[in-house]
Amino acid sequence: MPAAAHAEVVSARLMVGLEIHVELATRTKMFTRAGSPGNPEFYDREPNSLVTPLVAALPGTLPVMNRRAVEMSMMVGLALGCTVARFSKWDRKNYTYPDLPKGYQISQYDLPICHDGAFELSLPEGASKRIGIIRAHLEEDTGKLGHELPGGFRYEGSLVDLNRAGTPLLEIVTAPDFGSAAEVVAFAQELRSICRFLGVTEGIMQKGHMRFEPNVNLVLTLGDGSTVRTPVVEVKNLNSFKAVRGAIEYEEREQVARWRADGKVMGPGAKSTRGWDDERGVTVLQREKEDAHDYRYFPDPDLVPVVTDDAWIARVRAEIPELPAARRARYVGEYGLERKDADALVEDRAACLFFEACVAEMGGSAKAGYAAGKFLLNQLSKRANELGCGLDAAGLGPRQVAGILAMRESGTLGAQNVDALVAAIAGTGAEAHDAAAAAGLLVVRDDSALDGWIDQAIAANEQAAADVRAGKGAAIGRIVGAVMKLAGGKADAKTVNERIMKRLSGGT
Repeated sequence: MPAAAHAEVVSARLMVGLEIHVELATRTKMFTRAGSPGNPEFYDREPNSLVTPLVAALPGTLPVMNRRAVEMSMMVGLALGCTVARFSKWDRKNYTYPDLPKGYQISQYDLPICHDGAFELSLPEGASKRIGIIRAHLEEDTGKLGHELPGGFRYEGSLVDLNRAGTPLLEIVTAPDFGSAAEVVAFAQELRSICRFLGVTEGIMQKGHMRFEPNVNLVLTLGDGSTVRTPVVEVKNLNSFKAVRGAIEYEEREQVARWRADGKVMGPGAKSTRGWDDERGVTVLQREKEDAHDYRYFPDPDLVPVVTDDAWIARVRAEIPELPAARRARYVGEYGLERKDADALVEDRAACLFFEACVAEMGGSAKAGYAAGKFLLNQLSKRANELGCGLDAAGLGPRQVAGILAMRESGTLGAQNVDALVAAIAGTGAEAHDAAAAAGLLVVRDDSALDGWIDQAIAANEQAAADVRAGKGAAIGRIVGAVMKLAGGKADAKTVNERIMKRLSGGT
């Protein structure tokens, strides 16, 4: 029995580094003009329909580098504070696997395209944390293995689909700077938003556009004051934030028990890879992890190096839009939105750009930003949820949103009629004011008529009126409701409330 079984563990500090594979959305693959499944044009194609002689590793084929994939990688690196290498090269990573036809993967080893970055991660509680970015290198993806024939029939062997083989894949490697599963998930979500704003990936997790591999171990402080580090466990190919959180939290619980059982500590050859069993909520051992020398890296003789200069880097940098963190800070600081609302607006690139267009249509003021944000996240989100689409696809254009909010500001459209107007103009392109007038949704601005309805409502609800006079403000709801019924919905509830309060408090 190892001595570790009897050691007192005073504390355990979690350390997590993250490897992220981003499937780039170029139209063609990394080293051939075959269509790439990371691009929407080639989603869900029949197995092995995106294969060229080079993908199939036929003799006599030569790779040609995809320039746009290199530029997309540079954009991500710059967004993460990395240095873009002036000289990087391609290497062959040698290993044998059924979905790797060449018997090696073209990757980058000692000279990656981006390196030595840092990202300031904003945490939900308002704090921030610096996350080191060790490197971001380009490589080609492998194919996929399956065990099910069309129609759901099981197959005892392995079926190989090479559609994904050769897809440009950007691997981002962080320092082990994460101290909790929550921090890892926050970074993973932020990175997904960054990549989507950059336009380098659609970021659809179910399609494997982003795959996360946390490297997890613990620093154990023992009763005698000494420390030991448990072996690093790399959990492979997680494609949901729930799985990322679950796998890390499981390893955090289990690694102390494993150390007690076998006494193994971090060192050469100690790293292992595990898979995540989502149904059971456990990680499962796959294999002992290879070290770099096991892959027998050597420079690829068929590809020229990547050499960058100031002009090329400047052109790429100019393509980078305002990123999610900056937009979030602006929405909170300039528009006065709550952090949770700002988070919701930057979560989806298309919805965020739609919000920006609405604010611009309204004049771009802080007041316009606040009003547009609240409208999109409240009224319009209800319709979007019903349709199962994003805010940008819910049927309203920026001009229509601006028109609705202008009528709300002027009091010509009551809050109770907003949903009806949204339904009336969605998908039509109609002007909001014209549609509201045609549908009889505009507020009646006749003060004498409004006063008459208020008089009738007070007379019909004497007890409620007495309660309001006695300071029971909630009772006013019955009177407001009566007025709105008399007005046929053509009065503004806020205005009605104010005039009733003024009347019952002794005003005119």
